Amino acid sequence: MQGSLDMNLFWVAFWCYLAATVGASVYAGTRKAVVRSAVFAVTVVGLAANTAALIARSVASGHPPLSNLFEYLSFFAWAIVVGFLFIWRKKGLELLTVFAPTVAFAMMVIASLFPTEASRQLIPALQSYWLWVHVSLAILAEAAFAVAFVASLMCLIGDERGHRRLPDRELLDSIAYGAIGIGFPLFTVGALFAGAVWAQRAWGSPWSWDPKETSSLIVWLVYAIYLHVRRTRRGSIALTSGLSVLGFALTILTILGSRFLGGLHSYG
Repeated sequence: MQGSLDMNLFWVAFWCYLAATVGASVYAGTRKAVVRSAVFAVTVVGLAANTAALIARSVASGHPPLSNLFEYLSFFAWAIVVGFLFIWRKKGLELLTVFAPTVAFAMMVIASLFPTEASRQLIPALQSYWLWVHVSLAILAEAAFAVAFVASLMCLIGDERGHRRLPDRELLDSIAYGAIGIGFPLFTVGALFAGAVWAQRAWGSPWSWDPKETSSLIVWLVYAIYLHVRRTRRGSIALTSGLSVLGFALTILTILGSRFLGGLHSYG
């Protein structure tokens, strides 16, 4: 499988995201528009290769590229870049958006650590259209959380007066709030509701306190608290940013946890 078309395309995306990550660091130091344009161009090439890799893998295996952690994280990297591209042209967020490939590259690095072999015959639990509904919506939600994570991290790095080299904290806070406002309902419907329906059909019970189910519920609660605090303005930007960063850290632990904690989701 290492020499297959989908893997060749994966590595093209991998190296493009790496090159764009290096370019983002250069842009952070120089703030030259030409560097940012170069980062954008390389990121788009990486996204195109990432897209083609997912399609090629789906065609070759005969099922959606969502059946194991390698595929999940590859799809996650794709969704992260797409999420950031939606705000690429927003004025004042140049430094935020230029780091989109950095987060995607991190996911590709983690993906490369897991077995890359594509399974041509899915286990019975995965032979369902709910695979698309449950997993794809969860990934899109988590990509929105990734956008919020980077914005929130920059909020925490900046001080109350606003760091001179970082975007305005109020703008960053607004982006994080908007991204979580999109991701939270997607996560609710995709990760929790659709997951429960699928679990009922596959295992006979909508909820079994499986490690991944439990950690997903914790993620949901953290973001619910974030939205409550942010909407009611009962906390500072530092508090809401901290909740956003915590939520994303728990999201990553949830994605990877099933591999090590076992349970019904350990097939990934």
